Amino acid sequence: MSGMIVAPQPEAVEQGARILANGGNAFDAALACAWTQFLVDPHSCGVGGYLILTCRLSKDNQPHPIIDAPAVAGSKVQTDMWKDKVIGPNPGGWGFFLQDKVNEDGYQSICVPGIIRGLEFIHKRWCTIPWRDLIEPSIQLSQQGWPVGEHLGKRWKDSPQYYENTSLLEKLYVSPESRRIYLDANDKPYEVGTILRNPDYGETLEKLAKNGPDDFYEGNLSKMMMVDLEKHGSWITNDDLANYQIRKEKPVVIQYRDYTIQTSPAPHGGPTLAAILNILEGYDLVRLGHNSPAYISLVSMAMKAGFEDRNRFLGDPQFVQVPLDWMLSKERAQEWRDIIDSKIDFEPSNVQTGGPDTTHTSVVDRWGNCVSLTHSLGSSSGVITPGLGFMYNNSMINFHPYPDHPNSILAGKGRTTGMTPTIVWKDHKPVLVIGAPGATRIITGVLTVILNHLDFGMSISDSVLAPRFDSQGGPITCQARIPTGVCAEVRRKHEILRLPQSHGGFALVHAIQIDGKNHQLNGAADTGADGMALLVEDS
Repeated sequence: MSGMIVAPQPEAVEQGARILANGGNAFDAALACAWTQFLVDPHSCGVGGYLILTCRLSKDNQPHPIIDAPAVAGSKVQTDMWKDKVIGPNPGGWGFFLQDKVNEDGYQSICVPGIIRGLEFIHKRWCTIPWRDLIEPSIQLSQQGWPVGEHLGKRWKDSPQYYENTSLLEKLYVSPESRRIYLDANDKPYEVGTILRNPDYGETLEKLAKNGPDDFYEGNLSKMMMVDLEKHGSWITNDDLANYQIRKEKPVVIQYRDYTIQTSPAPHGGPTLAAILNILEGYDLVRLGHNSPAYISLVSMAMKAGFEDRNRFLGDPQFVQVPLDWMLSKERAQEWRDIIDSKIDFEPSNVQTGGPDTTHTSVVDRWGNCVSLTHSLGSSSGVITPGLGFMYNNSMINFHPYPDHPNSILAGKGRTTGMTPTIVWKDHKPVLVIGAPGATRIITGVLTVILNHLDFGMSISDSVLAPRFDSQGGPITCQARIPTGVCAEVRRKHEILRLPQSHGGFALVHAIQIDGKNHQLNGAADTGADGMALLVEDS
């Protein structure tokens, strides 16, 4: 079997493909890809972020534990510190609006970064190529520069969706270093295709390559970070960095028709994906017709049901009791089907979580190892410590600002996310490796592609390309390629909003199909961004 890698950034995909071509495995390729993603997609991912990995090892024909390196709240936080700053929930579905945007921008929006410890574990456990060799190409790229991609270049010019939001351009004004690195001599963002360099980031990567991950948490890098973070009122302490631990968790595993779904655990998006699939398993979706009014209405109600339980009960299971067995039971799915079939409308409680500027990599190697790696900065804090070149996450925005909610703020706690790296199995063999960036729309994006492929028999490229819709509360939203006549029929029962985007506007799903009979790989990159899939043939 050949190897394949798919991700939203072409430069990163090519770097991962080179690793596969030179004998590296899927874990090697995913890490090489990630180091490059850090540079070329600086708001979505980086050294200051977090990750979650779903994987399959070639020697095992069963789901493997999840590797979770979350961003957690610093020790200085207090559970009620923002309750008087709340303006309201973000109608766009991501976070709460707070006075002065303290949870979205700047030093107080930063959680303890976990990604370097996560990459360290993956490398020690499964990689075959030396740590430095996987980082070295990104060090060189930081010096040589790379062309600004179309997706990022356009987003730097977008206005915020709401007044209370921060645009990506405004992120560049949060700290002097962001402005210096990412704005040109005229104080404007770089145009698409312009060569961008970040040698400071390269110096940070060089330190990590030479001194290893401990430098980030206990060495000179951590000292440079803490001087800056403490000076500007961050919630993070030296001990938070020094004592950071990754988590090895049981995956969420359910049966959907003839397939096994292996996906991320609480507090991430996997339980919600699984709950929605449990509900839909009781219906003949093919009979309704793909993206017909009846199909969109039914699947949208199942989405809303999954988010109702998520929004009420999901939190970090190390801090709150999550009734996961009940949420994922076939009995709970039947209760929701009874409600949906009764035509009783309902609205999920309003809890926004997840970061819209996450990224993802799906990889399968020639031996059959499978990697679905999602990593993120949220949408980035805009903060860059002088001399280090990387942005920190802004994951404090993902917490519920009021006390006594499963996702409320607590020191050391992880917050809920939409990250849903997933592997689909049939007859004890993987058939689909899938994931996406895109906040909680990751869940519904991965869901619709899975339904397209498993229920309707579409190729993986057609499954990813097909027009998409989403429903988490409020109106159903859909891409402009859903015809107006279909929307009019849906509107007889449910409010529906047709977005101006024909492609994009939702999660960016990246997937690899594994054809066990012919030993073939087929990949698909979402057309809403710059990504691509590359097949690496056996030499």
